[in-house]
Amino acid sequence: MTSAAYNRLKDKAFQVFGICCTFFCLLVLAIFLLDILLEGLSRIDWDFISSLPSRRAARAGILTAWTGTLWILVLTAFIAIPLGVAAGVYLEEYARKGRLSNILEINISNLAGVPSIIYGLLGLEIFVRQMQLGASLLAGALTLSLLILPIIIVTTREAIKAVPGSIRDASYALGASKWQTIWMQVLPASVGGIMTGVILALSRAVGEAAPLIVIGALAYVPFVATDPMEEFTVLPIQIFNWVSRPQAAFLVNAAAAIIVLLFITFLLNGIAVYLRYRQQRKVKW
Repeated sequence: MTSAAYNRLKDKAFQVFGICCTFFCLLVLAIFLLDILLEGLSRIDWDFISSLPSRRAARAGILTAWTGTLWILVLTAFIAIPLGVAAGVYLEEYARKGRLSNILEINISNLAGVPSIIYGLLGLEIFVRQMQLGASLLAGALTLSLLILPIIIVTTREAIKAVPGSIRDASYALGASKWQTIWMQVLPASVGGIMTGVILALSRAVGEAAPLIVIGALAYVPFVATDPMEEFTVLPIQIFNWVSRPQAAFLVNAAAAIIVLLFITFLLNGIAVYLRYRQQRKVKW
């Protein structure tokens, strides 16, 4: 066998291996989704959505959990998006290239891979104990903001990098300042990529339970939070609580809550895909 034929055989073998890996992942995901749907779909109704938690599985609902998730999602978005986008713009457009910027870039990239429970410990010490916010919605949102900030910063930088330099040059040639060029040309051209990263980061925050458990979020909250300083629970913690119980009926409740959580996550991912598609159609260069 010649060297060229041997290389073609290796390419073909890797292609088959890649297809097998892809179908295996899809099969596992399909089995998981089918099992969850079969077990929990019958439990989802208006009473389940609008009822408070209960020690009786048949009367237990997810009202406090999904409203807490909504609170956390909104507060985290208000905190993390301005900080993450501003930091990404500064690092990409204003920071001088050198050893310091390289160190910052490497550390921010590495922070995106730090286990979420580490952020929980950091939030416990800074927000709960030092700032004395307690196990409140605000402390939870600040902790999750720390978790997703590296993702937003990295995504913002990559989206800005994708804007051609000719757009900046044309803006400068017309007399625009650096800030005017960034605000009126670069950011509108990169908003699709930035929004995609932001929504994917928020999708991760919605599914996190470990850092919120560490800062003291409760598994049982018999009231709907109306203030950012109130105690709270979220859907992942509610699911964890139900799964840990021995009664089979609570497992059905957990499956139904997982379906609701998956719906929220898929909805956010769908919005991200739509924004990217819409932006790609509007921007042509």
